[in-house]
Amino acid sequence: MPKSNRLMSSVAAMSVTIASGATGQDLTATYSHFGTPGLLEMPTAQGAPEDSFAATIAYTDGLARVTLNFQASQRLSLSYRYANVDLYEDPPSSGTDSDIERGFDLQYRLNNETEYLPAVAIGLRDFLTPGRFQSEYVVASKSIGDNLIVTAGLGWGALGTRDGFDNPLGSGLTDRDGYDGSDPDGQLASSDWFRGDAAFFGGVEYQINDRWGAKLEYSSSEYPEVAGGVAVPVESPFNYGLTYRPRPGIQLGLSYLYGSQIGISGSFTLDPNERASGSGLEKAPPPVKVRAADARAAQSWDRQALPDAALRNALRGLLKLENLTLTGLELTDRTARVRYINNRYRSDAQAAGRAARMMTQIMPPSIETFILESERRGIPVSAISIARSDLEQLENRAGGTEAIRQRSGFGDAGGSDGLVSLERESSPFAWGLGPYFRINPFTGDGSVNVDLGLRLQGVYRIQPNLVLSGAIDQSLLPPDDDPTGTERTPDIQNVRSDGSRYGNDGVPVLQRLSLTHYSRPGQDLYGRVSVGYLERMFGGVSGELLWKPVESRFGLGLELSQVAQRDSDMRFGFDEYDYDVTTGHLSAYYDLGNGYHTQLDVGRYLAGDWGATLSVDREFDNGWVIGAYVTQTDMSYDDFGSGSYNKGVSISIPQDYFTGSASRGSYSNTFRTRVGDGGARLSVDGRLYDVIRGGHKADLSDTWGRFWR
Repeated sequence: MPKSNRLMSSVAAMSVTIASGATGQDLTATYSHFGTPGLLEMPTAQGAPEDSFAATIAYTDGLARVTLNFQASQRLSLSYRYANVDLYEDPPSSGTDSDIERGFDLQYRLNNETEYLPAVAIGLRDFLTPGRFQSEYVVASKSIGDNLIVTAGLGWGALGTRDGFDNPLGSGLTDRDGYDGSDPDGQLASSDWFRGDAAFFGGVEYQINDRWGAKLEYSSSEYPEVAGGVAVPVESPFNYGLTYRPRPGIQLGLSYLYGSQIGISGSFTLDPNERASGSGLEKAPPPVKVRAADARAAQSWDRQALPDAALRNALRGLLKLENLTLTGLELTDRTARVRYINNRYRSDAQAAGRAARMMTQIMPPSIETFILESERRGIPVSAISIARSDLEQLENRAGGTEAIRQRSGFGDAGGSDGLVSLERESSPFAWGLGPYFRINPFTGDGSVNVDLGLRLQGVYRIQPNLVLSGAIDQSLLPPDDDPTGTERTPDIQNVRSDGSRYGNDGVPVLQRLSLTHYSRPGQDLYGRVSVGYLERMFGGVSGELLWKPVESRFGLGLELSQVAQRDSDMRFGFDEYDYDVTTGHLSAYYDLGNGYHTQLDVGRYLAGDWGATLSVDREFDNGWVIGAYVTQTDMSYDDFGSGSYNKGVSISIPQDYFTGSASRGSYSNTFRTRVGDGGARLSVDGRLYDVIRGGHKADLSDTWGRFWR
């Protein structure tokens, strides 16, 4: 299958999955062929519902576009797009060798529409790359009645190529370099923003009924020819289209563009704040068992009649019903400290609520304080202190969720003194067989491969905090390009640009095989050491130390690794490349609240270049995570291989979003621009911040609404 077609097919499959769980949206927001709220090819000042996510596929002869759009706030919209631009090939390609462009869009609405004033927005299209479609615009939209929306705007760049006139912003902004295919990909072409000729565009959209709509626009885009290339034959500036919504969250479109082209499109939207399957399907928790008033006053209990061992066994059985594993218990006359593993619930707050309810069923009446310590990878990550009387009083009271959070204490887990550990009942070995999906944008020429296959995984827990794990992959869709012809970074070790060579011979390969030890070297400190075949392309030893107080939103981490490049057959050898490197980063983490997480990594990458990566993630209460990152290093533009920096977006969807059943699993993928050898970081499973932060106060607070579920 052609590489470009594979990409389109993979995103189309994801879009169908999204559509299966789509929820209703504001009927005034429809999507253009560029995947943003708009007319047909022109933007509008409309915005989708806040936090909504959309995938759009649009096709006209010679031009296919796939766009992921995220309404980051009420006014800010962000988009990431793949464009398969056959129309600029001379002659047009069959698709096998077509050029794929990546584009990032940004739009900010300056004001919301009022009774008399239109909404006004300013936008940048392809603002992170000097691409063919790079443009800037100011646009206004006004609704008239309940069904009609009128839009008018002023565009620059690609949106200023038809009937353009002198720049109204001043004579000092008349020169614009425009698109040049020889320019390094990935540079921020800000020197061209709002420069050059400008042109007017506009249009109307009429919503016939809840399902059907009609669009008419006047386009300011001429699709000019470039050297050696053909373009869209623009015979008319007017475009016409119909939209159809067979169900909420799905928009299908048919259009007639520029007097010469038929276009089709499909947009699939959802609100990550909603659950596709409705309410959760897990069984309701048992109610809190309320003590009698006189029993509450007791200061101790008869340990001969109710020995500690009996309480441990009983609590273990009750927690097992919730798929929580009891690993330790400490009992005093007034306090019960439990340590457990959450095997079921995505939210640690929900797991804590279930554990606390179970404790009320059997703990002696004199015990007033519950201390809940969650454990991950064999190490305790936090402690929640809850008064039993608060559980009894607040379970069914309005505002009880927030009240019990305010009254609870959050801190570091206690030591092992006094804690009676329980032997594990389950087998130390676990395995699973399932599908995997991977997009490989590794090559420096911009080609993309989609890999699909089966993965056999196994885990052996030698000790709770000492784990041997591995995975074997069998590709069902190996790369079809010739690895000897892959463009590589000049004068730099091919730490990622040789990615298409790995596992491309159609036989099972060793994805990873490593031994990992987790530890608590001190208060607020967490440690990890991993050794083995750490990822597809590198093996060696990796160590990490993280300082992260439970109640703090801030954390600091240090990771150092000594690794060597694996042979491309992905077996056990390291002889093919004879390359080893010391790599590592100092990382700063900060939880901004409302589900926003930031991470800054500064250090040395796999190719020996020095630089930094900034990541921003938005995590929703139902487990959806949408993020973006950018990496800049000291490697030169020529050596970087794919531009001056790396960038991409990531999406993670929890399994329980679709099934409604409690689960800690998720489906995730990262959509990158061309990934060369600059800014390439080691991929290690189980980095500490991702392991422990779900049990810390900020994350617990974000999902505390699930405590009583």
